[in-house]
Parts: sequence; C-alpha cells; structure tokens
Amino acid sequence: MTYCVGLLLKAGMVLLSDTRTNAGLDNISTYRKMFVFEVPGDRVITILTAGSLSVTQTTLARLRDANESPDADETTSILRAHTMLKVAEIVGNALAAVSADIVEKMTRMKQSASASMIVGGQRRGGEMRMFLIYPEGNFIEATEDTPFLQIGEHKYGKPILDRVVKPDTSLEDAQKAVLLSMDSTLRSNLSVGMPLDLMVIERDACKVTLRRRIEAGDPQFAAMSEAWSHALRDGFGRIQL
Repeated sequence: MTYCVGLLLKAGMVLLSDTRTNAGLDNISTYRKMFVFEVPGDRVITILTAGSLSVTQTTLARLRDANESPDADETTSILRAHTMLKVAEIVGNALAAVSADIVEKMTRMKQSASASMIVGGQRRGGEMRMFLIYPEGNFIEATEDTPFLQIGEHKYGKPILDRVVKPDTSLEDAQKAVLLSMDSTLRSNLSVGMPLDLMVIERDACKVTLRRRIEAGDPQFAAMSEAWSHALRDGFGRIQL
C-alpha cells in the first residue's frame, strides 16, 4: 500500500508520497510514487500514484508515449493540453483504459487490481489545480473548502490536515503539515514506509520549486517527529476531565 497527499494553497502546492510497495509479507520493495512532467516556465504537472503497480506503471508509460508521439496534440498529450482540466481528463482516460485491460485479465485469474492518482499542476496563464483520479477515470477537484487530497492509507494522516490546513496556510507550514501527517501514518501502518518524496511548487512559477527525498533516519524528520510526539503528550496531560 502507500500514502500520498497533495495540498492546494493560495501560495502554491505541496505534495508528499512514501515509496513502499507491499506484495506480501516477504515481498516489500521501494518504488517511486511521485512523477513530474515539466517544461520550466510553461507548465509543471505532478502525478502521485497509489494501488497496483501494474496499473500505475502502465498508465504512466502510456502517458509518456503520448507525449513523445509525433501525432501528439492537445487532446492526447498532457504536455500540450490547454488546461489542467484537460490534463485530468487525459490522465483519467488513460487510467480507466489500463484498469479495464488489466482487470479483465486479472478477473480470469480470480485476482483484482486497481489504482488511483493525484494530478496537480499549472500551465502558464492558467490556474493551479489539483484532482483526484479514480480507477474508473472520473475525478474530483481540490477546493477552498477542501484544499487537500489523499490516496492510499489516508485515514491516519487526515486529522491533522483537517485541523490545520487552510487555503492561506504558508508553504512552510504546509510542509510541516504533510510531514506530520505522514509521520502519523508511518507509526500506525506498516504498509507505508520510507523513503519519502516531498515537492513544493510555488503558484505561477510553472516549475518545481523544491524537491527533496527524505531517507530513513533523516535527522530533521526524526526531530520533527519527536517534537510532535512531545507536543501531543504535553497537550494530553494538560486536558482536564
């Protein structure tokens, strides 16, 4: 399993994913779940993935092929699409097609496979937008009322996001929020694991502003985790019945 989260704020976008893939108790591997399609100054698109690797990797391969095709146009390539809404539609159609192909094969073997994605970004002159793409290809969009989207093992990391993330949250505070959200998930679910991939995209930059891989044992992340645990214990002790 995995955990991915994306925040859409007035100042920009913050995204975080783990890298653990669990195909059984004795088959735990590390795979990147965050992918970037970028033409600096023109557009930047980030895709986070959760679910079956066969589905997500095939979908990404088809999206790359479409970008590189000599017949690529605004209806088939996410690097040529005129809006982020069209990008979401292209990704959704690709995910739905791959899901249908693989599910048909898996059904004959009495197995299942599905995946979901978070797609976020901005093109020059357009709005920064973020979408959650379902296996069927339909999607929902992050809004001011709900400025974050999650996929995978999201339930453990959701409470802190509900309490602290608002559209006007700064990018610095947003990084703390997603990292502490991930820390809560790491502590409660063994199917989510290090290393982590963190990305920040400032609004109207149309390029990746910050990209960081956080390895197991990272001192900054460890210190943040311990400080959060201490703050929770201290707050708990202060509450009176």
